[in-house]
Amino acid sequence: MGRWALDVAFVWRAVLTLGLVLLYYCFSIGITFYNKWLTKSFHFPLFMTMLHLAVIFLFSALSRALVQCSSHRARVVLSWTDYLRRVAPTALATALDVGLSNWSFLYITVSLYTMTKSSAVLFILIFSLIFKLEELSTQFNMEGFALVLGASFIGGIRWTLTQILLQKADLGLQNPIDTMFHLQPLMFLGLFPLFAVFEGLHLSTSEKIFRFQDTGLLLRVLGSLFLGGILAFGLGFSEFLLVSRTSSLTLSIAGIFKEVCTLLLAGHLLGDQISLLNWLGFALCLSGISLHVALKAMHSRGDGDPKPSKGLGSNPDLELLLRSSQPEEGENEAAEEDLVAQG
Repeated sequence: MGRWALDVAFVWRAVLTLGLVLLYYCFSIGITFYNKWLTKSFHFPLFMTMLHLAVIFLFSALSRALVQCSSHRARVVLSWTDYLRRVAPTALATALDVGLSNWSFLYITVSLYTMTKSSAVLFILIFSLIFKLEELSTQFNMEGFALVLGASFIGGIRWTLTQILLQKADLGLQNPIDTMFHLQPLMFLGLFPLFAVFEGLHLSTSEKIFRFQDTGLLLRVLGSLFLGGILAFGLGFSEFLLVSRTSSLTLSIAGIFKEVCTLLLAGHLLGDQISLLNWLGFALCLSGISLHVALKAMHSRGDGDPKPSKGLGSNPDLELLLRSSQPEEGENEAAEEDLVAQG
């Protein structure tokens, strides 16, 4: 009887993990292809990103309200001093990372985007060393490539600052919903100057937005942008669910296979041309990421204590909520997570 119960528990955990990984894949791969598809007809990626930030902020605020009503405990609200001094650098780096990434879709294919973004782990390691968080242990378009490479570079700063922000227990931002809630307004403001310079005039004179003639077309455009925002929020929250119910190692491994799936789908659905040299370079990059993940796992297992790892995982675009769970929150946060998941 006991053996049977263990087998059932193991199968249930395996099914749950697989379901969470598939949910994460749907949002992650889905938003990549959706944004690429949308930028083919809507040539304002910065405005699109800003609207996504507004949607994420809205859903984060609603989630916080649901949790607060259920638990009868007030959610953390930072002072203006802490907000501007500690959150602003992370928000600015995140806004530039996401904005430049979406901007690059105007010029490059999904396959080149995926391969270039995979290099961000190198920048994460470099800036982790600088901040002492880590110990030493195709079809081509130059403009698009420069944008996504710049996003990868900024992503290294972004995830290092995000880790520092989430590790500061006195801020109380260990819950990812609170983190997203506080980041989005400053991200919006940080991205606005770029939008005003590069897209503001064109957007105001475009028939798809401010000089619209067809109300139906306007509603379809806004609906498409709003759907992208829902996907962006779902991506962050699916990462949180995956990590909180399994581990950051699971997310890292899932991220590696996700990159391969994205490339295969890009070649099959979009007709991206991927040469043998592209595949060899991509395989080399993923091998390095895999080795990094394996070494981190072995190091954590050798330590024997559950202290949080210093480094971020393999895929920077997939780890906003990587450090969501703190040991001291434990079971008290479990009920809140379940409620937010249902909302």
